[in-house]
Amino acid sequence: MDNENQTTAAAASNSSAFSFISKGWREVRDSADADLQLMKHRANSFKNLAASFDREIENLIHSAAPTFSVPAIRQSSEIDFMKKLQPKISEFRRVYSAPEISRKVMEKWGPRAKLGIDLSSIRNAIVAEVDETEEEDIDGMIEFNKIRKGRRARFREEGQFGDWEPIRALKTRLREFEKKNSSVEIFGGFKNSEFVEKVKSSWKAILKEPQESKGNNHSVHYQGVEVPPLDVPELLAYLVRQSGPFLDQLGVRRDLCDKIVENLCSKRKNELVLRSLAAGEPPIVNHDKINDELDLRIASVLQSTGHCYEGGFWTDFVKHDVSDGKRHVAIVTTASLPWMTGTAVNPLFRAAYLAKSAKQKVTLLVPWLCRSDQELVYPSNLTFSSPEEQEHYIRNWLEERIGFKADFKISFYPGKFSKERRSIIPAGDTSKFIPSKDADIAILEEPEHLNWYHHGKRWTDKFNHVVGIVHTNYLEYIKREKNGALQAFFVKHINNWVTRAYCHKVLRLSAATQDLPKSVICNVHGVNPKFLKIGEKVAEERELGQQAFSKGAYFLGKMVWAKGYKELIDLLAKHKNDLDGFKLDVYGNGEDAHEVQNTAKRLELNLNFMKGRDHADDSLHRYKVFINPSVSDVLCTATAEALAMGKIVVCADHPSNEFFRSFPNCLTYKTSEDFVAKVKEALANDPQPLTPEQRYNLSWEAATQRFIKYSELDRVLNNEHNAAKLRSNGKIIAKSVSMPSLSEMVDGGLAFAHYCLTGNEFLRLCTGAIPGTRDYDKQHCKDLRLLPPMVENPIYGW
Repeated sequence: MDNENQTTAAAASNSSAFSFISKGWREVRDSADADLQLMKHRANSFKNLAASFDREIENLIHSAAPTFSVPAIRQSSEIDFMKKLQPKISEFRRVYSAPEISRKVMEKWGPRAKLGIDLSSIRNAIVAEVDETEEEDIDGMIEFNKIRKGRRARFREEGQFGDWEPIRALKTRLREFEKKNSSVEIFGGFKNSEFVEKVKSSWKAILKEPQESKGNNHSVHYQGVEVPPLDVPELLAYLVRQSGPFLDQLGVRRDLCDKIVENLCSKRKNELVLRSLAAGEPPIVNHDKINDELDLRIASVLQSTGHCYEGGFWTDFVKHDVSDGKRHVAIVTTASLPWMTGTAVNPLFRAAYLAKSAKQKVTLLVPWLCRSDQELVYPSNLTFSSPEEQEHYIRNWLEERIGFKADFKISFYPGKFSKERRSIIPAGDTSKFIPSKDADIAILEEPEHLNWYHHGKRWTDKFNHVVGIVHTNYLEYIKREKNGALQAFFVKHINNWVTRAYCHKVLRLSAATQDLPKSVICNVHGVNPKFLKIGEKVAEERELGQQAFSKGAYFLGKMVWAKGYKELIDLLAKHKNDLDGFKLDVYGNGEDAHEVQNTAKRLELNLNFMKGRDHADDSLHRYKVFINPSVSDVLCTATAEALAMGKIVVCADHPSNEFFRSFPNCLTYKTSEDFVAKVKEALANDPQPLTPEQRYNLSWEAATQRFIKYSELDRVLNNEHNAAKLRSNGKIIAKSVSMPSLSEMVDGGLAFAHYCLTGNEFLRLCTGAIPGTRDYDKQHCKDLRLLPPMVENPIYGW
């Protein structure tokens, strides 16, 4: 039994060994076949190369024609040479493709042999023989002093085939070609050609200088007008004026820069005074006239020299091209419904009313939060499982309030909620979520907030026109925190940095905001049309003699100390006896709700706290007085809504309320005693009805018109963005084309420095960024159906 088992095992072992050997032989055979196929392909490739070379020679012979007027006798000899050369090339191809060579190669090369044809030998043989001859100077035009001793070269391979007849014939013909062609004949025909005569005449016309320009003072004549060169004071004045934003960063006041420019341009100022006196006008020269005169001088001199400015040092010229006749407006904001905050509501209305005109296509870009962040931010435990679901909610909310269907696109970018800052921070490059084909005009709602940690493409490089709208007075909030003064100092300069680097124009809703570069003050917000309808209904009831207001005073706002609750409690506590019997209903939710209510209870203030609700809720229609003591707001939306509903508003005498002072129902106070007087006055009197003009000024239609005007969007939409013109002696000079801007170069440098710093994760964390917000995370990829960051950006620069 054991012998049988051993026999069986031995047979199995032998069978396994044979199978292994058979398998190894098959692999060797397959490898050899593959090598032979590769050799055949390479031999055929060389054969095709020889045939291609033969065809090129034939094409050269057939297409040989003189470009310039070269004597025909020389041409015929050269063509004869090429015809004699053709059979030799054909013989070269036939010898290399002969079966004898292939057979000899196959006999010597085994399966592992490599095909190595040393084509450099052919080249060396030709070059060495050609260099043997001495090229002589003919008629003194071209001299060649290179004389080399010849070297013989042999054509060798694995087997030696000796010197070939085609190579010797080719070298002989090349020597004959050099002897028969002379540079004088070639360039002589070129010199006498009609083309050269035309070029010479064109250059004479271009280089011809007007006789007047040979006068004194090195002046340049441009279009018949003598343009004197710039002097040193003018150059210094222009440098100081262009460096204004940079000097502002260093703390140098703008009025000081203006005075320096005015002193440097004193000569031009005197000329303007004399010109005004000669024209019979009062000799008043303001700063704007001096600037215009300086621009005219720079533009005139640059255009007279033919200089054309093509862009800044950091500028990216690949921008949106208006091909379909419609402009594209992208509105980027830092919050979204159902979070009832100003940066969620106002950009939504702006998008709807900009799209209403149908002159431009509009895209609203809002942040998308993961489920965990939605539970922290959105009220009433409202969450969304997909961007489409949230978009449906936003559109329904909007259409219920504006009364028309808004035709604009809603897109989402990844964001994360910061508990410490109580705001949403973008994750990744926000600009990439606007396609390049739609990158035309960008409106950045809260530009400083969007760009604190922005690490991506510069907005002004991707978009033709970038407008920033400042919503929040961040410095006021930061000063209330620990080490607030120091933090506010750094944040102030960072805000200046990013808004200057990433915006063409900045709109501040009121003077309560930080003074930023390139900024103007204008209220570009309106009120929900529903509030205007409520106000119209109240006015109709009062005209019919009905009682429109049955309740007293109320306050509505997010219940955090910075939203006016500290000022309210301080005022009521200080004048508790003066306002005896005064009751105030307070509506709001927020992080400080418990602390605010306990403080009011401890001070025994007559405040009735209720949950927050929409300002258009029916329960708030019958209140007559709205009290808003907040001084941290930039422009309180609730104040505008209360005025639109026909109520009396009592608010602080503060820059944030400047827009509302023109309304008769707005009562402002400066001191705490004045607050008591205004409250009593409001409770004792009825509000005045709004005029049609006042109602229109509160509407979104009027706000949209103000926005288009002050953001210079009207000029951009009408393709007049580069239409900055100066007029001199009835002639228009385009100053934007001819004058380089030092300010643009500095802005580009600031943007590049910001990009480098925000790419470092350590620096981001030191300045308060949320960890991992340089790029979006896996959950964002899943929710927004995005490719992972390492796929889109496989190599990181920082």
